[in-house]
Amino acid sequence: MSTDAASTERTGPPAWEPPLAGTDTEHVFATLERLRATFRWKADGLDLDQLRARAVPTSELTVGGLLKHLAVCEDDVFCWRTSGRPPVTWLSVPEDEVERWQFTVGPDESAEQVYQLWAAAVGRSRTRQQELVAEGGLDRPGHLEFDGVRPSIRRHLHDLIEEYGRHTGHMDLLREAIDGHVGEDPPSDWPMLP
Repeated sequence: MSTDAASTERTGPPAWEPPLAGTDTEHVFATLERLRATFRWKADGLDLDQLRARAVPTSELTVGGLLKHLAVCEDDVFCWRTSGRPPVTWLSVPEDEVERWQFTVGPDESAEQVYQLWAAAVGRSRTRQQELVAEGGLDRPGHLEFDGVRPSIRRHLHDLIEEYGRHTGHMDLLREAIDGHVGEDPPSDWPMLP
């Protein structure tokens, strides 16, 4: 669907806009969706060189590295921390390479692969979040244990929201330095990408 078609067919607020009055669970997931949308919009439409560009001279961060890192974070929270499932994103990466791998775009990767890696992780997370709600909600303990305590699923979701907030701010600086693209939220007719 073209952007023009999306804007003429859409009624109401964009899909990523939190409800004006909803449940706590609806607001937690809607806040995460809004951050995902803003983050992905900021990363939209870049080629491989731009995904690899160190746009802020004092930082090693790149747009592509942040896409990969947040794919890792999605799987860490929704696969491992909440559910005890293997974190899919980095299963093919040796454990001692994950830290470096998630912040770099390798010579054998394409822009399409980097975007798809993030999209696939978000897709898995969205499926798992529906399962978590159906299985009893967010107040149950997650899988991961810290010092004998298993934080609630809600706590893990708030950690992911914080991670997106931090890196969406980084994305603002990186994207503006790459091509001058600025703005706070995606336009209401932007087609939400996975």
